Amino acid sequence: MYSMTDKLWYGKHPLRWLLWPLAIIYSLVVRLRRGFLLRFCQQQFPVPVVVIGNLTVGGVGKTPLVIALAKQMQAKGLRVGIVSRGYGAKSKYYPHEIGLEDSAELVGDEPLLIAKKTGCPVVISPKRVDAVHYLLDKHQSQIILSDDGLQHYAMGRAIEIVVIDGLRQLGNGLCLPAGPLREKPDRLRESDFIVVNGGGESWPDAYPMSLQPGELTHLASGVFADIESLSSPVAAVAAIGHPQRFFTTLENMGITLKKYPFPDHHHFQKNELQFGEKTVVMTEKDAVKCQSFAADTWYFLPVEAKLSDSFWQALWSHERLKGYI
Repeated sequence: MYSMTDKLWYGKHPLRWLLWPLAIIYSLVVRLRRGFLLRFCQQQFPVPVVVIGNLTVGGVGKTPLVIALAKQMQAKGLRVGIVSRGYGAKSKYYPHEIGLEDSAELVGDEPLLIAKKTGCPVVISPKRVDAVHYLLDKHQSQIILSDDGLQHYAMGRAIEIVVIDGLRQLGNGLCLPAGPLREKPDRLRESDFIVVNGGGESWPDAYPMSLQPGELTHLASGVFADIESLSSPVAAVAAIGHPQRFFTTLENMGITLKKYPFPDHHHFQKNELQFGEKTVVMTEKDAVKCQSFAADTWYFLPVEAKLSDSFWQALWSHERLKGYI
């Protein structure tokens, strides 16, 4: 379904110009807030903090990139810690270190997925500074990744990696509420790395990233499955920022499907996943929310972020990582 927001932010809907004055006011407030926080409130840390963020509202592929970064840094022998807001989390106490038995409802779907995929300590808190201090005190982390938090300017950072959706890019180029931008496009010039998730050939000085599908996996048992064994068509379920990307991936794999997009971070109830199609295939992010009530005909498709050697070489040689990598 192409929502009104999509039409407004990523199309050429004339309403955007009616909201343009509000976007100007929003942009001014954001700049003033940023200047105040950078000058008076930002905390620095004794280890590098690497922020993986985006300029637009919604998902662009940050979580797979965080997982890839964590694994590469672990392979170099570093103690990696990860902080996150924990969108939609219902924990009563913060900072909260995620346990693998925690529910996605308690800690958020993306942080739980990151913890399961990396084995790193993952700490959520609305105040990311508190989560960073927790990791330093409890785990003596040698490098810290921030899943999102580009606009959390109270948290000092050594490196900023901005992720862009290569298909939707920056939408209509306007700030909220007229467009999808949290900050104006010129903010990109201040970041250390720009990573474009798919279709980034038109972005100068950016590093391309692709999301490579892994093995289709049976949700209840964790056993790999053959695509040919699925009854067709399947119900394709995605509660992510850009569901069409997931649907396209399935179609490129030769899977016949019917699309069922849900709002990003949607917490599923079992009765919401009863469709006319016998088989359900969902994203891995959605799977962590459905594990406890998985039916026998439910599957998920993991994806892995792939980046060029030139990106990794540029990252490891960054001057602010000298002495750590």
